[in-house]
Amino acid sequence: MAELTPEANRAARAILRWSVRDLAENAGIAFSTVHRFESTGTATESTKEKIKAAFAAHHVEITNGDYTGARLRLQKPTS
Repeated sequence: MAELTPEANRAARAILRWSVRDLAENAGIAFSTVHRFESTGTATESTKEKIKAAFAAHHVEITNGDYTGARLRLQKPTS
């Protein structure tokens, strides 16, 4: 899985139209933790995994191509 960066975090929040509080609630972490990560890039691996899991639960994944980012995963139609 791609590394979570502050820039990718903000991109993923934008895709979902989530505020920092929305992400904190969905990830089960404190608002201040999300704010600190986006401001400084500092977070534990456990915190980053919780954030990525919250995004994945809403079909958004963190990507690392030429630059870090996020994308909405398309759902396969069910038969």
